[in-house]
Amino acid sequence: MARPVTLFTGQWADLPLEDLAEKASDWGYEGLELACWGDHFDVDEALSDSSYTDSRREILKRHGLDCYAISTHLVGQAVCDPPDGRHQAILPPDVWGDGDPEGVRRRAAEKVADTARAAAKFGVTQVNGFTGSSVWHLLYSFPPNDWDTVEAGYRDFAERWNPIIDVFDSEGVRFGLEVHPTEIAYDFVTTRKTLDAIDRREGFGINFDPSHFAHQFLDSAAFVGEFADRIYHVHVKDSRKRLDGRRSILGGHLNFGEDARGWDFVSPGHGDVDFEELFRALNRVGYEGPLSVEWEDAGMDREWGARDAVAFVRRTDFAPSAVAFDAAYERN
Repeated sequence: MARPVTLFTGQWADLPLEDLAEKASDWGYEGLELACWGDHFDVDEALSDSSYTDSRREILKRHGLDCYAISTHLVGQAVCDPPDGRHQAILPPDVWGDGDPEGVRRRAAEKVADTARAAAKFGVTQVNGFTGSSVWHLLYSFPPNDWDTVEAGYRDFAERWNPIIDVFDSEGVRFGLEVHPTEIAYDFVTTRKTLDAIDRREGFGINFDPSHFAHQFLDSAAFVGEFADRIYHVHVKDSRKRLDGRRSILGGHLNFGEDARGWDFVSPGHGDVDFEELFRALNRVGYEGPLSVEWEDAGMDREWGARDAVAFVRRTDFAPSAVAFDAAYERN
């Protein structure tokens, strides 16, 4: 069977869920990955109002949609990050509070745990998001790093996330980290270190997004193969490098879409991600979950892009073969 194609609602949170659900259904999506911002999925309401999750389901059902995952990317980022003004702009007021860094981290952790409880109440067993990182800023080693500090960052991650995963385990929900620059895991090596830091607990896996690998010159299919047992959810997003000797892979402190950037996110099928090889790798490891389009392209109308993206996924994804192609050569 073809994998369901869903739309991540994070970049559409300015639209009411009712309006977005109608559009997504018309574009050809089978479900939504609901973000915990805008009015798409409110964790506190889900836990306090017995009718809230039914109301969300009713909206989806009315438009022939399902929900396979909940997103807590924004709040999850604050669990391990040293919070600053950028975090205040994306966090709910009750998580930011007075802005005291440790208080922000603690409240963010509580909210992520509550997201597992809300997801379970909603009947969804997958929550995706970020973890943040206390050591991302040490990426470029000058002044020279104290490598014990880096190792301490992974211990800090484990101390903050193990209690969260305890809640996920008790609720029968899994967390999928989107391996991503600025997170505790952003490539092969750091993903190994992250999983090792928590003794490879089954409640913590990966929401794989190949767009964050393309401009790192990393092999998405190889990543899926190495971490096959941890691929819990998949985003479909693309990235295109524009390196010409004048544009930097580091981004140049430029916003997305600016001409001098060395790379940019683009609509699926318009960049450097080899989606055929990725889908073959997903077939090899037996991934049958959703392919969730995370649409980001500063140079394209988003509604045109959303429709184009679902069409691209449908014509590019394919089921694995059920027979050996050369079996027909054998005599009956």
